[in-house]
Amino acid sequence: MRVMLFYHRGTIVIKGNVHVPFAKWDERSKSYRALAYKYRDIVEFLEQEGIEFEDHVFDNAIPSPFYDVEFDFELRDYQKEAVERFLRFKRGVVVLPTGAGKTIIALEIIRRLSVSTLVVVPTLALLEQWKDRLSIFGDVGEFSGKKKELKPITVTTYDSAYINAELLGDKFFFLIFDECHHLPSEAYRNIAQMSAAPYRLGLSASPERADELHELLPDLIGGIIYEKSPEELVGRYLAPYEVVKIHVPLSKEEKELYKRHYEVFKSYIESKKIRFRSLEDFQRIVMRTGSDENAFKALRALEQARRIAFNSKKKIEKLRMILEKHRGEKIIIFTRHNDLVYAISKKFLIPAITHKTDKAERREILKKFRKGEYKAIVSSQVLDEGIDVPDASVGVIISGTGSSREFIQRLGRILRPALGKERATLYELVSAGTSEVRVARRRKSGLR
Repeated sequence: MRVMLFYHRGTIVIKGNVHVPFAKWDERSKSYRALAYKYRDIVEFLEQEGIEFEDHVFDNAIPSPFYDVEFDFELRDYQKEAVERFLRFKRGVVVLPTGAGKTIIALEIIRRLSVSTLVVVPTLALLEQWKDRLSIFGDVGEFSGKKKELKPITVTTYDSAYINAELLGDKFFFLIFDECHHLPSEAYRNIAQMSAAPYRLGLSASPERADELHELLPDLIGGIIYEKSPEELVGRYLAPYEVVKIHVPLSKEEKELYKRHYEVFKSYIESKKIRFRSLEDFQRIVMRTGSDENAFKALRALEQARRIAFNSKKKIEKLRMILEKHRGEKIIIFTRHNDLVYAISKKFLIPAITHKTDKAERREILKKFRKGEYKAIVSSQVLDEGIDVPDASVGVIISGTGSSREFIQRLGRILRPALGKERATLYELVSAGTSEVRVARRRKSGLR
């Protein structure tokens, strides 16, 4: 019996008298099956063994176009290197700092491959941004909660792709995962596993995850095939920069309140002999909250202490000094909490962008910031990831997490080359004598 390959609900069905190492026997269908992402391995195995087979896996695929288009930009040397590296392996992760043009690399690969392509992004804002960039190839499909249109190039969100993984699994030959550090999560990894796409590209400024699930990326889409740090691109491609850490003391009242809350948390972890050094330690405490009221009180006290440190009044005074010092320059202010965003916006009359800012208003704010009508904007974490933000020369981190990825992304917001930008400066305002000192140290660990 001739060997035949089919796609069925996120799996590859292998009909015929052959045992493939990547597949398991399915008694119900009397055939071997494997998750769809093993398609490429299965085909390579059959070809190496000299086994003839009929391939029906992509019978329902969207027809692959030929993209004979001219770009209105020229790839930089390192972008060309990244493209050639991908075309050699046909899969893998490209790691470049924010502002280094990862999207341009993807556009060139799409043109060179000229196959049906699905781009997976974390947010609807990024979906719109990608659709705009991809329009150079013609009409672009959108597969989201609002629309369900499949075209040779389609953009979707991780949420929509996960819900419809079985449907999408045999429609596209090329998968692009923007901000691919999202992919290894327990739900989202199904997008990759249930797709037969032989070509896979991951894009990220920092693919590492605190839970170490990034170790799944080589299996899901390939390992890191090209990487450049900000230091390697500074000067010729990205603006030179300096990071200025400023330790800001708490007021007497804030210090007493901080100590009171933090002692509640500290007493709890000491009583339970928990070493609070990693994400796993924190998750252990979270798991206890369901059955241990004291664990809940300890975490609430920690959050209250952190809010005092993140939002101290003297940070606002220091921000005023920075704004005065850099008057006339473009400045982006980053905070962790929305209430501080609105407080800064009101106090200094600076436009604010949070997750509550609608698409039209955000577009208008960024447009005026780009033109220089607004010299400063303040935002919570909504601008950290992927959103195309206009050039700025000064960044101010009022508060943030210990994530090195978040730090690299915020740094990237001021590294984009701009006419007349001689040096970029990123300020970190850290409350002295608090756990924020340790948080700030941790987030810079990923800066190579």
